[in-house]
Amino acid sequence: MQLRKLGRDGPSVAAIGLGCMGMSDFYAGRDEQESLATIHRALDRGITLLDTADMYGPHTNELLVGRAIQGRREQVFLATKFGILRDPDDPSVRGISGSPDYVRRSIDGSLRRLGVETIDLYYQHRVDPTVPIEETVGAMAELVRVGKVRHIGLSEASPATIRRAHKVHPITALQSEYSLWSREPEGGALETCRELGIGFVPYSPLGRGFLTGTIQKPEDFAADDYRRSSPRFQGENFAKNLALVDRVRDLAADLHCTPAQLALAWVLAQGDDIVPIPGTKRRAFLDENIGALEVHLSASEIATLDRVFAPNAAAGERYPALGMGTIDR
Repeated sequence: MQLRKLGRDGPSVAAIGLGCMGMSDFYAGRDEQESLATIHRALDRGITLLDTADMYGPHTNELLVGRAIQGRREQVFLATKFGILRDPDDPSVRGISGSPDYVRRSIDGSLRRLGVETIDLYYQHRVDPTVPIEETVGAMAELVRVGKVRHIGLSEASPATIRRAHKVHPITALQSEYSLWSREPEGGALETCRELGIGFVPYSPLGRGFLTGTIQKPEDFAADDYRRSSPRFQGENFAKNLALVDRVRDLAADLHCTPAQLALAWVLAQGDDIVPIPGTKRRAFLDENIGALEVHLSASEIATLDRVFAPNAAAGERYPALGMGTIDR
């Protein structure tokens, strides 16, 4: 397995990680035993970075990951996140908290559910606009000092927030959505990370599954699949985005790889400081994703993809209005 460093002075991890969210939440067709087998297959194949969060479920994904890594903790670089609040009685109700008290309570819950003594990488899932980032990161830094956390990170943070946070305590990684059809980090966050020596961890590098070419109509989503509420998967946006995916399918055929592998190969080609975490809950798709490491794109092939998927080429926002309102910009 190829290795990459998370930032200039950060830890080395496998070049591709595993996002575990869909094993417990948001996407339909979940199978706990297959999810556990997928995590075990990932570890067997050399993947080290496993990504979860307390809000997935809520809480159930951390419990699942904790079960999966029992007896294999030394193989895992474990990342989880705090900061998005969900009502257990109505998980669609959301809030954000970055208060120091909440940081301290959250880590203890995550450690307990995951069954570990230390989290390798602890992210603030969303920036709380009501709490100065210096206070939140100060509380996270204290977790490092007492040994509950090894490294800290941010998610969907703006360049200005990243700079302020990094002055309080070194930020090891920024996690943000980044793919062929979500290129917003190129507008500043990615460059800021490189300037400060911070690693970059793209989530949804396969466009929430759309770039795999397997989704052809809105009805392909189950009734409880949250993508039905996403602007990019609705109405005219769906048709426009499907035309982009058709180009990925054609280019992938020319390169004798799958659309998913082509989309991942493009992300990997953006720099050795980038460690994508494609999510899957199936062993077959995990193996397919790992195969992207063997797809080597030429400069002309990358340029073709850049032209097809120019920034803002995708139709529709990444999240519904409430979700977009939580993005620090």
